[in-house]
Amino acid sequence: MAQPSDSSSSSARPLAGQHAIVTGGSRGIGAAIADELARLGADLTLIGRSADTLEQAAGDIHHRHQVAVTPVVADVTDEAAIVAAFESIRERVQQPEILINNAGGATSAPFARLEREQWDTAITLNLTSAYLCTQQIVPAMLDAGYGRIVNIASTAGLTGYRYVAAYCAAKHGLVGLTRALALELARKGITVNAVCPGFTETDMLDQSVQNIVEKTGRSADQARAELAAGNPQGRLIQPQEVAATVGWLCLPTAAAINGQAVSVDGGEVL
Repeated sequence: MAQPSDSSSSSARPLAGQHAIVTGGSRGIGAAIADELARLGADLTLIGRSADTLEQAAGDIHHRHQVAVTPVVADVTDEAAIVAAFESIRERVQQPEILINNAGGATSAPFARLEREQWDTAITLNLTSAYLCTQQIVPAMLDAGYGRIVNIASTAGLTGYRYVAAYCAAKHGLVGLTRALALELARKGITVNAVCPGFTETDMLDQSVQNIVEKTGRSADQARAELAAGNPQGRLIQPQEVAATVGWLCLPTAAAINGQAVSVDGGEVL
């Protein structure tokens, strides 16, 4: 498929005619990203582990934006499942133009008590999954001479945080993968960028709050205030703010933005 024409970028739905794949696309930041890409006109494939949650998200997005949305159940940490998922996508879609590697998660533990299984899980979920999905789609993007890859990292990919060493290591790795691949593909019409949210109102943040409550005895409100205090704006990031940044990076007009790790954090990491 040829690169989208410049005329499409000036329309109300600049991604019309394109297809986006979003991993972890049924909840939190992933669901917000999927909704934003649909608002911009893209058809979607949502990949996740829960059929019920995926079906609900797909139905809601289709109802709001009248684009095609297909749920695909797959565990992004399972290589065979990812290969099968992308084979099923290729049977339906001639050329997906956009890949959003959003699936991820974190658990916390002091480093001295960080078990090897926790380490391996964090690396596989937050880094290896992006490698697996990206490797499935790059050959087709190379053939088309066009593509947008956005990796959802974290401010933990740009700085350190206590008690989440494995998560920080994985997200730093994801930023490194982004930069290396961006250079490799820079002359092929394909951009690769990372978006690095600060603490964001999601289920994962709720888990962080619960961990703080259990380990410190603080109230949930106190825990939330503590997390928000790290943001110079004194607030938590909203999923829609992350989604808007991703949507911009996916536009045909964002062709010069490549290899960047864009912080969405109110100025926390400068």
